[in-house]
Amino acid sequence: MELFFLSLLLIFFFLFSLSLHLLYFNKNSSVLPGTLPPGKTGWPFIGETLEFLSTGWKGHPEKFIFDRMSKYSSSVFRTHLLLENSAVFCGASGNKFLFSNENKLVQVWWPDSINKIFPSSVDQNTKTTSINEQGIRMRRLLPNFFKPEALQRYVGIMDSIAQRHFESFWEKKSQVQVYPLAKSYTFWLACRLFVSIEDPEHVAKFAKPFDVLAAGLISIPINLPGTSYNRSIKASNLIRKELLMIIKQRKVDLCEGKASATQDILSHMLLTSDENGKFMPDLDIACKILGLLVGGHDTASSACTSIVKYLAELPHVYQAVYNEQMEISKSKAAGELLTWDDLQKMKYSWNVVCEVLRLAPPLQGAFREAIVDFIFNGFSIPKGWKLYWNSNTTHRNPEYFPEPLNFDPSRFEGSGPAPYTFVPFGGGPRMCPGKEYARLEILVFMHHIVKRFKWNKVIHDEKIIIDPMPVPAKGLPIKLYPHQLY
Repeated sequence: MELFFLSLLLIFFFLFSLSLHLLYFNKNSSVLPGTLPPGKTGWPFIGETLEFLSTGWKGHPEKFIFDRMSKYSSSVFRTHLLLENSAVFCGASGNKFLFSNENKLVQVWWPDSINKIFPSSVDQNTKTTSINEQGIRMRRLLPNFFKPEALQRYVGIMDSIAQRHFESFWEKKSQVQVYPLAKSYTFWLACRLFVSIEDPEHVAKFAKPFDVLAAGLISIPINLPGTSYNRSIKASNLIRKELLMIIKQRKVDLCEGKASATQDILSHMLLTSDENGKFMPDLDIACKILGLLVGGHDTASSACTSIVKYLAELPHVYQAVYNEQMEISKSKAAGELLTWDDLQKMKYSWNVVCEVLRLAPPLQGAFREAIVDFIFNGFSIPKGWKLYWNSNTTHRNPEYFPEPLNFDPSRFEGSGPAPYTFVPFGGGPRMCPGKEYARLEILVFMHHIVKRFKWNKVIHDEKIIIDPMPVPAKGLPIKLYPHQLY
């Protein structure tokens, strides 16, 4: 009898969920001219989310999208992801449309679960969240710090930290795990250049709550004690409290002349006002620094790990990178640090990085939200729909990159790929302001690893999981073979 009633309850819940799902879907899709994009919404509420995520867990995130592009013969299709009506925009034209219509037809969108870990500020007049307004403000602020002329003075600092990192964690080791060491390197750099934390012990202590936070970003968003999501929120709050203490002390140091306006991005934020002469509140600065520390090292550590992987698999590419880096190294006096000019000479190395980013982009894609009704490619896109772009729709598309699975750095010689086809940093007006910073930290990493070592992968066919960035399932263990002289 209990089993009978349980079955009835499950059937009722399913039908109720289906009804709500259809009502919600129809509510958002009935008033525009034209037709909705082809596609299906999948299961009630969860839609096609599990299949979307599982292709990444299996190491083939492009399969979800390419299967539907082929099935519907369309560069835009309808689906249902993360509890939201969604459309996936594919190809260069889709990328261009979304990047070019930022804050006109679309705006950046994050799931509510992410917003709880990175809470937006609140407008005290309207009492409404203003995450997109804060994002616009940050995009105006960051280029002043990340522009090449500002970054030139940090190349020596990057080189110095890279030397200390490799001396501490790589040298005199016969085998290492690349991914955790790459995270250590990029986080150390971010701590130094964003908030002037440089002591290795302080950096390591600071990194622990960041690891907890990162683990919860992709967890099931259930905010109950003991869950990964709950621990992530607590870690986020803990980090913000420490950042607020750092901000308080920095203000004192700036007033007393013990800190400079150009020493890091924290000083830059504290001393830069908006167009109305207003300065960012301390809590906003803490939230933005938190986001930068997470974003400023996770994507770069994934990229550095993928570079090590491909150089191990492609000896001829490794040799060409080694030759270029050793030519630069031999031009330096003993103890002389790398300079901006040295990095400009690393042309082949950067082409290699770009090809790695094409095949294993740390940022697989991102969501936007339609802020008005509009028509794209003849299809109706209702206001409120979530719009997803994915780098693989161009990166692995033979229309834009012939023989896309072949590793070929020459694709980036001369003028390089067509606009909006190579998008690891976004594109057009939505280009990531941290692109140049990422270029510097990755090239400095490459310089030090190839001039010190050759290496082999320990696990020949190690699985790569997209969760949400490409990460080797076992951390990419490698055997190191130090060069006799470097």
